[in-house]
Amino acid sequence: MKTGVAHEENFPVASWLCPPKLRPAIGAIYWFARTADDLADEGDAPADKRLADLATYREQLRAASDAPPGWQPDARWASIFTPLARHIQAHQLPVNLLHDLLSAFEQDVHRTAEGRWYDTHDELLAYCQLSANPVGRLLLHLYGVNDPVRLAESDHICTALQLINFWQDLSVDLPRRRYYLPISELTRVGLSPADVLPGTATAAHTQKKSELIAKLINMASDSMQKGIKLPLHIPGRAGWELRLVVQGGLSIARQTALLSHHSLHTRPRLSVWQLPQLLWRAARMG
Repeated sequence: MKTGVAHEENFPVASWLCPPKLRPAIGAIYWFARTADDLADEGDAPADKRLADLATYREQLRAASDAPPGWQPDARWASIFTPLARHIQAHQLPVNLLHDLLSAFEQDVHRTAEGRWYDTHDELLAYCQLSANPVGRLLLHLYGVNDPVRLAESDHICTALQLINFWQDLSVDLPRRRYYLPISELTRVGLSPADVLPGTATAAHTQKKSELIAKLINMASDSMQKGIKLPLHIPGRAGWELRLVVQGGLSIARQTALLSHHSLHTRPRLSVWQLPQLLWRAARMG
């Protein structure tokens, strides 16, 4: 989940469709993740300061998980952990999933500082298990859904959304030393990491870059299709919200594919004019 004050979000967050009684809990989870993401990614702090803040943030999560009456969180994040502690207890939230999100942010800090690339697509999928899949599982927990089949479908959707987010944000992430393109996939089409860095565009590599983006978008779309039935099993407004999230992700995948290798330099966006089309596709899901 890409978050932060300055972050752009393409996937529709249809909060008006969210069940009203769950909005406070969902909001608490969202602000917890968004603030942690800011600690990991915003501003000019060095890596050691980011990691120290994330470690303190994690300690606050541990304290909030079993907060006694009268517990006071760190003043810096009181607006985050005061409501989160309440909702952890009220909804028995699986706190291990919140810890997974923090592990993903810590991994990002380490990799960015070291300029490390992911070696394989499977290695990137393992990162998605920490950075994306916990969000879906937390929401299903709030909706009272714990069937293993539905949880697996949620993982497929969340992984797909994370991957699509990566491929739409290449023009933003690559200059910031956030390297999500797996080296194995670059090698497969005859490219090296240097060939996709800003300022290295050559006509000779155009077709290879197009093949790379097409392959990655296809893999993300395949993951989405594996979870496509989940919204049909989520009742009421929550199911409709998930339909829109799925269709928004697929729309971004299509736009990224149409941009081809230009997505390395241009970020695709959804516009308000596409909402009727998203609604129509969401209605046709079942």
